[in-house]
Amino acid sequence: MILHFIFLVKEEDVDNKKWEFEYVTKMAHFYKVWIEKTFSQKVDIQVDEMIVRSGGRLRIIDTPTLLEDHADRGRDIFHFYLTYFRPLWTDCTCEGYFAENFGMVLWSKSPQKNDLTFLMETNCPKVSHELAHEFLRKKGYKNYKELVHDIWDKHLFASLPFEHYDVDYKQTEKVALFATIDTSSLRS
Repeated sequence: MILHFIFLVKEEDVDNKKWEFEYVTKMAHFYKVWIEKTFSQKVDIQVDEMIVRSGGRLRIIDTPTLLEDHADRGRDIFHFYLTYFRPLWTDCTCEGYFAENFGMVLWSKSPQKNDLTFLMETNCPKVSHELAHEFLRKKGYKNYKELVHDIWDKHLFASLPFEHYDVDYKQTEKVALFATIDTSSLRS
């Protein structure tokens, strides 16, 4: 299975977002290992930027546009879009959306350049949330939405800490580069 991360960036922001794209690339390779460990599913990873040109209403990118892009690229590939806008509709409190072989999250803009901690704590867990939905669905869990949302609610309202991983993809409580939802109840 191919998991293709696509980082959307406005044309005028390309130079300022290079450091974020570098993090996305590292994060994608981390998720390859995380998915195999957590869901026993092997994936090949691809990472690209989608540069969105400015220019009026006809160039507005939204969820239906991404679903069309997903279909054009091939529905058998899991495309995961990291966007600068919220999905118009979602039942996920993490500002994400998923469908079969399709995922997207609002990739929150860091207030400071090179703030990897912000990307790790704010964006990385949202990605793991949507990935968990899709990989539990693929494994045949009937209540996959509720399982993930129960964990997410514990993160938001019951102080359940995210899992943190270092540069070598090992779980850590020290210097971390990636963060995910708590997966202790999901491992098979």
